[in-house]
Amino acid sequence: MQVKKANLPNDSILSLNTTHYHYIDSYEGEFYDKENTISSTEVGKAFFMNTPKWIQRLFTLRNKIVSIIGLKTPDKISKRQKLLNDFKCEPGEQLGLFKVYEKTAQEVVLGEDDKHLDFRVSLYVDPNTNNNQSKKLIISTTVIFNNWLGRLYFLPVKPFHQLIVPTMLKGILKNIEKQIN
Repeated sequence: MQVKKANLPNDSILSLNTTHYHYIDSYEGEFYDKENTISSTEVGKAFFMNTPKWIQRLFTLRNKIVSIIGLKTPDKISKRQKLLNDFKCEPGEQLGLFKVYEKTAQEVVLGEDDKHLDFRVSLYVDPNTNNNQSKKLIISTTVIFNNWLGRLYFLPVKPFHQLIVPTMLKGILKNIEKQIN
């Protein structure tokens, strides 16, 4: 399963936003959807499933550190599977640190606003894929720094982010293909 760097899709909700971003990255991979049954909801739910343990540990460490300086951390999720089962991936819903901001047939935009920075994650299923059975999933991240603390916070986060997102994308693609088969 190959994941590679990509560009923010031109018709992504994040591209259509006129906001100037301080940081943008995108990664893409392919999955097969012979029956055309995978919607943005399934992609959004897959984002939260099967997170590798090393990524979970990094988020736990991040939450301990940033809570000291008053940044947002997610509530403890003791009933994660029930929350995932009930999660509809609709605007306004929140799972962990990620709030659903917007959703279309081909895209879900998650993220959070905090005093130091605002971030968005787009899970975009490219409708322009040439092959009807093969589809591209593009994960894009945008960040707006609200102050110097946001820039300082993102310095050590950026290299981890660039490892985490491709790993998460591979996990989402595996999860989607399990749903189909």
